Amino acid sequence: MKFKILVGTVLFTLLVTYASEAQRRKTPFEQYSTVSFGLGTSSYLGELAPLRTPVRSVFRMMRWNVNAGYTRNFTPHLAARLGFTWARLAGDDEYYNRGAGGNPFPNFYVRNLHFRNDIKEFSLVGIYKLRGDGRSPNRRVAFSPYLFAGIAVLAHNPKAKTPQAPGYDNNWVALQPLGTEGQGQPGYAKPYSLVTYSIPFGMGFTWRVNNQWNVGIEGGIRISGSDHLDDVGGLFPDPAVLKNDLARAMSNRTNEPIAARTGRDRTDIVRQIVYPNEPSIDPFATSPLSGWGQGDFRGGGRSDNYLLTNITVSYVLPSKIKCPPIR
Repeated sequence: MKFKILVGTVLFTLLVTYASEAQRRKTPFEQYSTVSFGLGTSSYLGELAPLRTPVRSVFRMMRWNVNAGYTRNFTPHLAARLGFTWARLAGDDEYYNRGAGGNPFPNFYVRNLHFRNDIKEFSLVGIYKLRGDGRSPNRRVAFSPYLFAGIAVLAHNPKAKTPQAPGYDNNWVALQPLGTEGQGQPGYAKPYSLVTYSIPFGMGFTWRVNNQWNVGIEGGIRISGSDHLDDVGGLFPDPAVLKNDLARAMSNRTNEPIAARTGRDRTDIVRQIVYPNEPSIDPFATSPLSGWGQGDFRGGGRSDNYLLTNITVSYVLPSKIKCPPIR
C-alpha cells in the first residue's frame, strides 16, 4: 500500500510540475480546455471474479459507468484532466464458479458470496499525447492516441441480497455496517473505510470531428487501496461476536440452498463438491460446512481492482470571449 501511495504522490507531483512549467514557458502554443461526457463499461477484478480467468472475469459480469471531465491542454503533448465517474461493480461466486466438473478451484462456489457496489470516483490524471497538437485548438491533429496516469479518491458502499429464506425479504442491504468479518468487535479489525484511493492508468484515442468537437475511446485499470470493494478480505469470524442474525446470515452463506442473487438451486453442485461419492446425502445437513467456518479462508487479502472503458464526446471551450462592440 505504501508503494501505491508513493507512486500516486510522484505522479501528482510530476503533473503539477509539468503544468506549472508549461504555464511559464513562452511558446506559440495556445492553451485550451475541453469538457467531456461519456458512457462505458465497468468490470470488477477481485476475490469474487477470479484473475485465473481474466477474459471471463472482465466480460461475464460487466456493468456500466457514466463520466464527465474537464481537460486543460498545456502543451502540444501534455494535458491534465479532472474527472468524475459513477460506476457499478459486481461479482458472484455462484455465477463465476458454477459447476464442479473441470473447475480447478470449485470450492469458491461453496462460499456463495456476491456483491454489487456503486462507486463514485473523483480523479486527477496527467495525459501524454503521442501525437502533438498544432499551435492552436483549430489545428488539433485528426487522430490522437494518448496515455494517462494519476490518482483518484472514491466513495463506495458494497451491498448484497439477503437470503431467499423465511424471515428475509431478498433485498439489497449494505454490508459494511454489519461487520461481516467481525470488524469493530473485540479482537477483530476496525470497520473498513467507505472512502479510499485508486491509481488509474491506461490509454485512449480521440478523433477530431470539427473545430469544436472530438469523440474518443478510453480504457484503463484502477488499482484501488481497498480490499473491501466486495466486502471480502479476511477470515470467517466467530459468529457469536457478530451484531445480529442478519450479520451472521450475510457473513457465512455456504448453507444457503438457493443462490440469493440468481435464484438458482445450489444443492446438486454443492453435493458434488463436498460429498462427491455420496449422491443422496443432504449437503446442508451440517452447519457450517467443513472448511467454511470460524478462522477459515473467506477472502484473499489483496486489493480489489476494476477496469473502466468509455466512449466520450468532448467540446472545445472558446479560449477567448469576444465582447460585442459598444455603440
